[in-house]
Amino acid sequence: MAATTNPKGDGFQLKLLVDTQRQRVLFAEANKDFVDFLVTLLCLPTGTVTQLLTSKSMVGSLGNLYQSIENLNDTYLQPNLDKDTLLNPKVPIGSYPKTPFMLPDAPSKSKLGKKFYTCRYDQHRHYSNELGAVCPQCGCSMSNEMSYVAVKKGEEQGSSSSGGEGYVKGVVTYIVMDDLQVEPLSLISILALLTKYTSASALEEKLVSVGVDEGLKLLKASLETKTVLTDVFLKKTEVKLQEDNTSM
Repeated sequence: MAATTNPKGDGFQLKLLVDTQRQRVLFAEANKDFVDFLVTLLCLPTGTVTQLLTSKSMVGSLGNLYQSIENLNDTYLQPNLDKDTLLNPKVPIGSYPKTPFMLPDAPSKSKLGKKFYTCRYDQHRHYSNELGAVCPQCGCSMSNEMSYVAVKKGEEQGSSSSGGEGYVKGVVTYIVMDDLQVEPLSLISILALLTKYTSASALEEKLVSVGVDEGLKLLKASLETKTVLTDVFLKKTEVKLQEDNTSM
């Protein structure tokens, strides 16, 4: 069984194969949605990554840089620059299938988004982010504010598990290694992995839940370690066991 979607639509049940002797995750069986989520991490702008992780844990000097720009008075910015484009950059529509539902939304820091203006002639398809700019076609002032209609989260392209959306095909199960290497699951790949272990009794399956908290931890761990799955799904168990033993 690979990763299965939570009936509430807010995460997965993921199956891990764990080496209990070394307390390491050998690999996880994953479906299309989980692999698409991992690939989406590659598309996140640095500013978005920093903002997501700053709310939970500072990201070294990037966190300091982010906070300093956030606190910088708008007087020091170029007049046509919206600070929110730096602190909360947007990936162009279509760059990835949808906002990864296992990450929280990075809230906008500005009260108003960027405004765009056109001239009074609808057939002139020019727009500017500067009020009063001159239309290159008719020479009129561009002062008519355009209306932007945002697509609700989750409606951009529907579920990534259906049709041809997302990045990878959904007709196969995938193996996600501890260091997040991804490959299609096959008998050959499984046997190659199992030959590294002399005792099959040391291996056990473990079901874990993957939601927003785990999504943030996966993002953070992917920047810090090569044992991502172990650090996210096993170390918290070890800490809990240590606390229980201390209290006895």
